[in-house]
Amino acid sequence: MLKTLYGSYECIKNKILNLKKNVVKQVIRKKPNKPAIRAKTNAWKKALRQTFFLTHGRKALLLGTETAALVGVALVTVIAALGQAAARFSGVGLWSSLVPFAGVVLVLSIVLFLAFKLWLRIRKAPAARLVYFPALMAVLIALGAGWFSTGQVFHRELTNLRQLVGGVREAERATLSHQVYAAYRRADLAQMQALVERAKPYEALIREAASIYGVDAEVLMGIAAAESSFLPRDSKDGGRGLFQITAPPREALDRVGKQMGEKQLDWRNTHHNALLGAATWLYYLKEMKNDLFLSLLAYNIGSKNGGLLSIMRQYGVKDFATIQPYLQNLPRDYPIRVLTAALALRLYRVEGHLPRYEEGDNAMRIQRIGIPGL
Repeated sequence: MLKTLYGSYECIKNKILNLKKNVVKQVIRKKPNKPAIRAKTNAWKKALRQTFFLTHGRKALLLGTETAALVGVALVTVIAALGQAAARFSGVGLWSSLVPFAGVVLVLSIVLFLAFKLWLRIRKAPAARLVYFPALMAVLIALGAGWFSTGQVFHRELTNLRQLVGGVREAERATLSHQVYAAYRRADLAQMQALVERAKPYEALIREAASIYGVDAEVLMGIAAAESSFLPRDSKDGGRGLFQITAPPREALDRVGKQMGEKQLDWRNTHHNALLGAATWLYYLKEMKNDLFLSLLAYNIGSKNGGLLSIMRQYGVKDFATIQPYLQNLPRDYPIRVLTAALALRLYRVEGHLPRYEEGDNAMRIQRIGIPGL
């Protein structure tokens, strides 16, 4: 009896042990292979992306092209319309200027909204037959708007709009620009041509200096033209070299010395001189809060007796508009000479010669090319 019970107990015990072993084997066998699962997941995601792009990519590309083209057309339309309104309703009168201009803005917004709604309606039928037709039409309309934006009419409206929103800075830019154009018109182009020829050996060096210090290379060329006419020399007032360096600010000296790895700079060395010219102008740009006209005035006056900043504090002026009455006591023609030379150098680079301002439509073409720095 006991043997029978003991045998049954051993049998049950063995069955339980075998059952446990089988369970353990199954658990081990079913243990997940993480790298394999990760690889399968990545492959699935990649296949999903490819399927999405194949299915929707062309539609997204066409829709994006259509949207970009329509936005470009809208921008050209808004600039032209607001420029025309700015010229038509210029002034400070409430009912004669401000309210009509605000009305133009309101009407323009409504017109653009209705035009967009109309576009959405008329594009449905062509898009159902030819999926890329709306994008093609939008691009063609945008090309037409782009062609219009290169013309004199759009340039005039853009100028009107800039004058409307530019405030004091735009008044400075416009006044300075026309003084420069007038100076170029009066200039002896034969002498300007000689100046351009003399500039060629120094252009690469000056552009390198401008690149190092992050200033406008064409304006920096104009500074060299105004300072030395690209005839480096020692002058009677102590100026030396291409940029007629006299007493540059300590910050500019330290900056160039660090750049060159030298404590003593040779102001007669053309490379050192160009770097000092660029660093000095950068110093005055920062001091004058990036005001081009004032920075050029400050460069010409120098740092003696506190420089232009001291004069501005003395008179209580802070910008181009407020300093105008006091310019008779300052070298007001210096920025004009710098920018006139810079304009001549740009025109020669773009046109291949120096066009006469008063001939044909040269005035408008020269104004579209623009003055460096402005």
